[in-house]
Amino acid sequence: MSIKEVATAAGVSVGTVSNVLNKPHLVAETTRDRVNAAIADLGFVRNESARQLRSGASRAVGLVVIDAANPFFSDVARGVEDTVQEAGGVVLLGNSAGDDDRERRYLELFDEQRVRGVLIAPTADNLPPLESLRRRGIPVVFLDRYPEAGDFSSVSVDDVAGGTLAVAHLLERGHRRIAFVGGPSTLRQVRDRRQGAEDTAQACDGATLLTISTPALTTAAGRSAAEELVALPDAQRPTAVFAANDLVALGVLAGLTAHGLRVPEDVAVVGYDDIEFAAGAAVPLSSVRQPRAELGRRGAELLFEEIRLREAGLPPKRRQVRFDCELVVRRSSARRVAPG
Repeated sequence: MSIKEVATAAGVSVGTVSNVLNKPHLVAETTRDRVNAAIADLGFVRNESARQLRSGASRAVGLVVIDAANPFFSDVARGVEDTVQEAGGVVLLGNSAGDDDRERRYLELFDEQRVRGVLIAPTADNLPPLESLRRRGIPVVFLDRYPEAGDFSSVSVDDVAGGTLAVAHLLERGHRRIAFVGGPSTLRQVRDRRQGAEDTAQACDGATLLTISTPALTTAAGRSAAEELVALPDAQRPTAVFAANDLVALGVLAGLTAHGLRVPEDVAVVGYDDIEFAAGAAVPLSSVRQPRAELGRRGAELLFEEIRLREAGLPPKRRQVRFDCELVVRRSSARRVAPG
């Protein structure tokens, strides 16, 4: 079924049908209804590949996240998708799984598909593939990450401040032996959260911070970290844990409980992200909240700003948007202890 047959059935020109498909705001409502009725009656489906060849432009935006199974990134992706759909586009999602090579292959695929732009939560500070995309006219915006190198727009949260919030809360509750659990350290977010935790602990007399590195930010990694904590002598075991994200924190909580340790009576736990599962855990989890969907929405808005400037032949305006985070206190860290 062709666009010409739709035009004939609706009694309009081919150009009007094209506008209904691509720029519906330019067409009167009654005409749009007539064209859409003809499309439905005839079973017309647009040939997106042919449209892209004619126009030289795609409606797609590429999105690469570190872990699509993490509810944090699901919420970020929802914010991206809502904004892109409002602009008449579609999202192509890639899950790098924290792997540099896999991330690079997705970026190459997006380049081949001639996407309008790319949003990425990068695995590391390796920028050559992203610089290559920009040289080819594809704008790039960082998600959940402030670019340390390269002139890229970004949306992020102050993770150093987030780490400070979490450990300051535990110190205020009387804890002096605290563990930071998370990794890998190649992730900037992990390093920044640990830095905030370390700086805050060092500023408190008598406080110590034990770091337990994990290979990934998953519940399984949290359970393994809990095994290390349980194996420590009682006098050395931290009385509180700050985990680099909620999945790790939930794994730690489950691992401690399985070994008969009570949360928060024996060990307090604080996570990061405040995903939906945090409040619904067996012991409701305290967590540093990020504006997850808003990160995605704002990132997509920055990307479309760059796209519009580029299409108008104007130089891009690089902007770094940084959101505040907040601590949500629940039962996993609510109990006060005697300092020590």
